[in-house]
Amino acid sequence: MLFDVDGVLTDGRLWYGADGEVLKAFDVADGLGFGLLRGAGIGVGILSGRESPAVAARARELRVEHLLQGIDDKRAAFEALAAGLGLAPEETGFMGDDLIDLPVLRRCGFACAPAGAHERVRDTAHYVTRAPAGRGAAREVCEFLLRAQGRLDEALARFLA
Repeated sequence: MLFDVDGVLTDGRLWYGADGEVLKAFDVADGLGFGLLRGAGIGVGILSGRESPAVAARARELRVEHLLQGIDDKRAAFEALAAGLGLAPEETGFMGDDLIDLPVLRRCGFACAPAGAHERVRDTAHYVTRAPAGRGAAREVCEFLLRAQGRLDEALARFLA
């Protein structure tokens, strides 16, 4: 399962510090969602058009297996990653929010979008979250995916014991 960053894992706003550094805010709930997927044996990746040290740090913290940043052609990068993993594009999922994400959303097997995504993205998505971007939308997708596979209770068991 791949996720875009700006407008998916963040609310899409870019904050600039006094020295020009870009600051991003991530929701801890999304991080736990990534952990639930990993615990269920589902690989997690980030596919972003922008490059950011903050994203790299967050990806390391969450043990994200595949980090693709600064990508101009998301579809080509997506297809190369899937092929490298021995997966058909239809065996993957992607969550994106804007027009640049449409080529991947149209190619993957499970296309997702946050509530505030561009209208064409929402129309393309198989699942649109109730939660807004950067406020648990990715977590909602993680739980939806596990629920659809009948594995959510198993994934949550260690927290509910």
